[in-house]
Amino acid sequence: MDHINTEFDKYTKIWSGPKSTKFFDPDCSIGKVLFAFMRNNAGNICQISDTEGTALTNGEAISFGIRLAQHFKAMGLRQDDVIGIVGGNSTYLLPLVLGCLLNCTPFHAISPHQDESAIKHLFYITRPRLIFCDGAIYDRLSTVSKVIKANVYTLKEHRKDLPRIEDLLEPTKGEVFYVPETLNIGGDQTVAILCTSGTTGVPKNVCISNSCCLFDYGFVSSKDVLLSFSTIDWSTGLFNMLFSCGHGATRIIVDKPYTPEYLLRLIDKYKVTILTLAPRHVATLVKSPLLSKEKLISVRFLSIGGGNCYVPTLLKMQEYLTNGYISYGYALTECGGVSANLGITKPSSVGKLVPGIKVKILDDAGRSLGHNETGEILVHNNKIWNGYYGNPNETKHMQDYQGWFHTGDLGYFDSENYLYVLDRKRDVLKFHGMQYCPHEIEQVVAELPDVIEVCVFGLWNEVDGDAAAAAVVKIPGSKLLEQDVVEYVAKRLVVMHKQLHCGVFFLDELPKTGSGKILRNQARDLALGKKWEVHKSGRTTKT
Repeated sequence: MDHINTEFDKYTKIWSGPKSTKFFDPDCSIGKVLFAFMRNNAGNICQISDTEGTALTNGEAISFGIRLAQHFKAMGLRQDDVIGIVGGNSTYLLPLVLGCLLNCTPFHAISPHQDESAIKHLFYITRPRLIFCDGAIYDRLSTVSKVIKANVYTLKEHRKDLPRIEDLLEPTKGEVFYVPETLNIGGDQTVAILCTSGTTGVPKNVCISNSCCLFDYGFVSSKDVLLSFSTIDWSTGLFNMLFSCGHGATRIIVDKPYTPEYLLRLIDKYKVTILTLAPRHVATLVKSPLLSKEKLISVRFLSIGGGNCYVPTLLKMQEYLTNGYISYGYALTECGGVSANLGITKPSSVGKLVPGIKVKILDDAGRSLGHNETGEILVHNNKIWNGYYGNPNETKHMQDYQGWFHTGDLGYFDSENYLYVLDRKRDVLKFHGMQYCPHEIEQVVAELPDVIEVCVFGLWNEVDGDAAAAAVVKIPGSKLLEQDVVEYVAKRLVVMHKQLHCGVFFLDELPKTGSGKILRNQARDLALGKKWEVHKSGRTTKT
């Protein structure tokens, strides 16, 4: 986004992105928008499931969505009710989301990787009247569904004791004349409920308004093929779905774990043009011996988000992406996209502010800071946020009375108004009285060719404070030694408080949330030999 200007007001000390333009009437439901477009482009293939070997045209998907919306209305589901979803990427998930949007009944999507206690906690808050899930997940939500008296339908992996979503997809007499519902309270109405990553505890339910789903992404066209491994409970999963339906593109969905080999097969098979990956995906991809420039020739746009991506990884990825651009940005589920760095103009930056966004940087005393001064990042998007569903106290902690989101992230703007995100405020550590950000050391360790991922944490003692150590995942067969890493960091970061005084621990993988964010405390405990069970799904539980 080098062509997009970010301005700084030296009096208010607020940075502002370009003025946002409204492509749609903000009070028009996203359901009506998709209904009109998909019916008028009925023949376009909007979704292909590589896992199930199915394909849906716009016409088929919207017809299924209409039938589901009609059933929801007949069941008495209103706009202040909730429909629960717990499942992976499957064929009928898209029609289900469309049905919810057409009826203006918000859906609450929970990651299929969440354990039973988290699902109970989240659904006890939203109390959905109807739940759709994969059959294999039912045992984890059977208790809560009975307590809140919610009927359950399976999306796939069907069970004999439960009805299936297909039971609601038979043709209806009135579908030809169907008209989508109108939002009762307009564009600020909640249409979806997603979950936070859960890095600080049990995930929270984030309300997503209708106005946040109305978009005009001109870079997506009907000729594009989109691919993301994200499920519907993450912003990237939801918005990739909306991109494809709203622009006539084809979205490839998968319900298998990510591997570099699998990704490259998918890109070749479907000639993927727009790719969305998490930093952990990119980290393993650039280290894969199978990667070549030719295998990414179809990709014209790669979006990376959901966490920190190491500078060496970004630069290496851009070398392979000869026919496209990388966009590495900063976003929050609560307020959406904040900034984007298109083309990796400055690899360590998350770019310039996107339209409609304002940002200020505050120190610990609440004073506004200027260029090259580090503090907490506060974001304002000029939109109404309905908060964390059923959690007004946490909502007030996240967004103040003036509408500023307190991100909890530390960062600064350089003299050219590029934003840099350093670390979580709570993760900043002290050694011999000097503060340091673990992420700064992580970036240096990641420069080593044999390193795939790294997590730096502090090991506290009374004399030194938080002495730094690192958990490192290296490529298979690597002969990289602990001392190699320690010495490299000592050469690159000569100041004493940024050395790896407590050494390096090599792990097979780092514990992560379902969205791929590294769990720093769990990584520390795993490195120190505590018994943690690290699931491939990203869940981590103590044993």
